Amino acid sequence: MSFNSSSGGSGSRTSRRAFEYGRTHVVRPKGKHQATIVWLHGLGDKGASWSQLLETLPLSNIKWICPTAPTRPCALFGGFPCTAWFDVREISEDGPDDLEGLDASAAHVANLLSAEPPDIKLGVGGFSMGAATALYSATCHVFKQYGNGSPYPVNLSAIVGLSGWFPCSRTLRNRFDGSHEAARRAASLPILLCHGLGSGAGAGAGEQEDIK
Repeated sequence: MSFNSSSGGSGSRTSRRAFEYGRTHVVRPKGKHQATIVWLHGLGDKGASWSQLLETLPLSNIKWICPTAPTRPCALFGGFPCTAWFDVREISEDGPDDLEGLDASAAHVANLLSAEPPDIKLGVGGFSMGAATALYSATCHVFKQYGNGSPYPVNLSAIVGLSGWFPCSRTLRNRFDGSHEAARRAASLPILLCHGLGSGAGAGAGEQEDIK
């Protein structure tokens, strides 16, 4: 699967680069389908790893979509190629942001969700870099546009992040200060952020926060 320009069917450009995505794994709900969550793996992983785990969870009403990120050179590993949702130099909110890569992955997630029935709640979750991409998708939802200004087409109902970080956080405060409507949508979007106690992330497991 590839993505090179469209943003969830909007026809707007969100990237100048072409990204080749790996296999997408789907875990079907065992009960009545009420929600669909795109779950994003961490750096160097693949969708199959998480689909096997999600299959075992007692959440019978959720459909899980587990895509695999493109294989690309990663600055964190000195340019060595690995599966990554965007390029990253350091695992930190203070590092430089690959806005083009973030927009492309957020659009890929939106494309996956756009085919779901209209009465189904939609969410994005992930681990590590996948969590960062999920949180970035949340910003696209609350501002109703990607970082480059193209319209964001999906209405998200929930975000889950495990051991991740918040990309573009340094620029968001001014954007929120300039948009009361975006701040209102951010405050109403349920977001669950969890960090392992022994990982050095500094937050307890199960901590819940708003996007702002």
